[in-house]
Amino acid sequence: MLAVQNGANGGPGRFGEWLAAAGVAVDVITAFDGSALPSRLEHDGLIVLGGGYLPDDDDKAPWLPAARALVDQALARSVPFFGICLGGQMLASVAGGKVQGDAGAPEHGSTSITIRAEAADDAVFGGLPADVPAVENHIDAITALPPGAVWLAETDRCPYQAFRLGDRAWGVQFHPEVGPERILQWDAEHTRRRGLDLDELYAAAVADDPLARTAWGEVAFRFAAVVGQGA
Repeated sequence: MLAVQNGANGGPGRFGEWLAAAGVAVDVITAFDGSALPSRLEHDGLIVLGGGYLPDDDDKAPWLPAARALVDQALARSVPFFGICLGGQMLASVAGGKVQGDAGAPEHGSTSITIRAEAADDAVFGGLPADVPAVENHIDAITALPPGAVWLAETDRCPYQAFRLGDRAWGVQFHPEVGPERILQWDAEHTRRRGLDLDELYAAAVADDPLARTAWGEVAFRFAAVVGQGA
């Protein structure tokens, strides 16, 4: 599987570890540091990870057109795809949805994600608990799902937390790959200006992590199974 990393701290994390444990090797390309993305998707699956950009911030992140082209290829050829945060927004944008900068109320820290009834028969999200915590860290958001998308999960502040296109493409706004320790890497002063305390956010994420780890680990293993079927 090919993973596109869009920021220095935005690697595949434990999601990549879970995929590896399920037998799916993950090739990470650190696009943010100038590593070139391939023009053709040759892998059995694609992950686009998070980053502090909108999907079309080409002036700030000149590799984004190449990343969007890979997402478009994955959709056209039914190659399994999983988009996280920016990656989920990119999936929505490429497929005809809408993404807006600084949209609605921001979400930071461990957040309860509500799994919708539409997820019941989903190959990746089906059968999860009704509410699962996940780390969030965003102010940009999907404001309209693409045509034909199945809406899988939501929060009050940011409705479009997870969705599926077709049978092999998923996008999420939250960070299933991130454990509580990532919060300690955030800018404390920036977080304070938003009225939040890093230590409190970290403690809440630690308390929520057993359920988060179990649920998102299951999602990773199920996605690995989809990749294996395609291969």
